Amino acid sequence: MTDAAMMKAVIFRRYGPPQRLSLQEVPVPRPAPGEILVRVRATTVNRTDTATLRAHPFFARAMTGLLRPRMQTLGMDFAGIVDGLGDGVTAFQSGDRVFGLLPERFGAHAEYLCLPADGALAHIPRDLRFDEAVVGEGAWYASSTTGLLSEGQRCLIYGASGAIGTAAVQLAKSRGAEVTAVVGTRHLDLAKRLGADRIINYEDEGFTSIAETFDLVFDAVGKISWFTCRRLLNQNGIFAATDLGPYWSNILLGIWFGITGSRRVRVPYPENAPEFVRYLAELMAEDRFRGVFDRSYPLEDIAEAFRYVETGQKTGIVVIDVQ
Repeated sequence: MTDAAMMKAVIFRRYGPPQRLSLQEVPVPRPAPGEILVRVRATTVNRTDTATLRAHPFFARAMTGLLRPRMQTLGMDFAGIVDGLGDGVTAFQSGDRVFGLLPERFGAHAEYLCLPADGALAHIPRDLRFDEAVVGEGAWYASSTTGLLSEGQRCLIYGASGAIGTAAVQLAKSRGAEVTAVVGTRHLDLAKRLGADRIINYEDEGFTSIAETFDLVFDAVGKISWFTCRRLLNQNGIFAATDLGPYWSNILLGIWFGITGSRRVRVPYPENAPEFVRYLAELMAEDRFRGVFDRSYPLEDIAEAFRYVETGQKTGIVVIDVQ
């Protein structure tokens, strides 16, 4: 690859709505020692991307840039082909099919990216297509909550049809938990295919009035609160959410319960992305985890993908076909 090699990348230099995104020509990155260069074939647009674009919540700017974004290309999920190796890399070869996450640097909304060879990536298992392998972001966030479960415990997952919720059902089942999935009418068959033990249609039944209690109630879409679900929790039950909650109630309650030592409310943040991606690859190879996909867009229409994700109506994962 020559010094003049260029690639297409989606750039944003100011926070705001999807129209701030623009497809531009930028230099192809070069792998440093210990890094690999990946030719991206597929990526995703998810809630993390849309929130980062709009700098929501505002205090997130402390990490992403106070006035302007430090990272000007979004995209956490990727799948593609190893196209170059930095010095000292032995775990991968040029031509390997890989997938993974960029939880700290982002950058997958581009034709090429570099990342450490010991980072959050693994070989694509079996004969999965690239657009079937971009499954990490939602699963990684789900894992921070489903990791609280032990075999035989009971959990309720509200919003089990999104990228996080569909992953949470499968990850909870892989830990031997009994899963109750709360979805709307059009997602009843999906929840059954994912392996949920019981399915509640929230359009027909008020799930908070059922005569059961759970070890874990997980709000995978950020639309309910501990106050709504507290009667569903058993004596040591935990309420976990993917969002701050109404009036930041999940954060405030999490702090309060943390002070009192009970830790009944949590907004967990996932850790150790490299280890999780390798574990996810094992589950996929054993056919114990599969992505659920809504629709796909070409890279040049990525702003439309952002708009669609912001509607909150997607089922599973929205894919961007890069090359």
